[in-house]
Amino acid sequence: MTAGTAPAGAAARPAEALTVRAVGEGERAAWNAFVAATPGASIYHRYEWRDVVRDVFQRDTTYLAACAGERIVGVLPLVRLKSPFFGDFLVSLPYFNYGGVLATSAEALDALLAEAGNVGRRLGVSHIELRHRANLASALPARTDKVTMLLGLPATVEEFSKSIGWKVRGQVKQGQKSGATGASGGAELLPDFYAVFAENMRDLGTPVYPRRFFERIVAAFPAETRVFVVRQGGVPVAGAFVIADGPTLEIPWASSLRRANSSNVNMLLYWNVLEWAVQQGFRTFDFGRCTVDSGTYVFKKKWGAAPEQLYWHYWLRDGGELPRLNHSNPKFEAAVALWQKLPLAVANRLGPLLIRNLP
Repeated sequence: MTAGTAPAGAAARPAEALTVRAVGEGERAAWNAFVAATPGASIYHRYEWRDVVRDVFQRDTTYLAACAGERIVGVLPLVRLKSPFFGDFLVSLPYFNYGGVLATSAEALDALLAEAGNVGRRLGVSHIELRHRANLASALPARTDKVTMLLGLPATVEEFSKSIGWKVRGQVKQGQKSGATGASGGAELLPDFYAVFAENMRDLGTPVYPRRFFERIVAAFPAETRVFVVRQGGVPVAGAFVIADGPTLEIPWASSLRRANSSNVNMLLYWNVLEWAVQQGFRTFDFGRCTVDSGTYVFKKKWGAAPEQLYWHYWLRDGGELPRLNHSNPKFEAAVALWQKLPLAVANRLGPLLIRNLP
């Protein structure tokens, strides 16, 4: 969050009245212009995500803008998730790691949080979840059990290869010697990626997103997205979907088939993605969120990634405990075990109906 100051010697201008309002399609360009010009913004603040979540998941959205006169000085995208099984709440932004408030001053930030609370009370939701990369809303309770894993990237592939160490290089070479081949591209690779992703989600006990979700993201962000696939004998065994956010390349979704992991195809997949990231001049690689000391944390750390604390702030209508709609909640253990036993075709049919209600 940054606040502008007047140049030395400049005449002070009267402060413009700060207002917060819900915006619509007519202010798409102004919204995106503000996001593009504001430090701390992520690609998930872009207006296009409103189209994606409404079109694919049929979710109601409220996009709030704080304005000084006619100028946007802060934004907060909110998506409503409502179901009889998982409750009724707002998230900024569901299905992704980031979102939350983006503002140029403390006043704009506070005004957006206050209006979000008004929206929550008017809708009767139980809570609002704001996914931040900094402790912006320090007056609100927060979950801090998650981190994102970031890796600074060197200028050349040779430098990167040296930085990962002999053990990781050896595992990548095992994947290469297994006969596996890699490919990267756009929407044409989504069927192969999705075949791997859907099976892996079933094996993890997690409902899968519909394939249309990824197709819609590629259509909305063709220049920022890329799909990677690793095949063995022509059959896809690993895949990744990456999103560029300025100088950072994020890997929100990556999967490999358990039956192929003994040949280190997952290591080859990440090598292919990271090699491409270096070649394209990205400065940071975002491995995505995880819990400290978990298996995914250890995997990401061995590539050289370091943790950055995440802050998920909550507005709670009635107070009480922070919500936990994830695998770490003991309430879902039985459901996870049952899901892992479903035939893949059944899991792929039911998964999209459930996952639209989970943040």
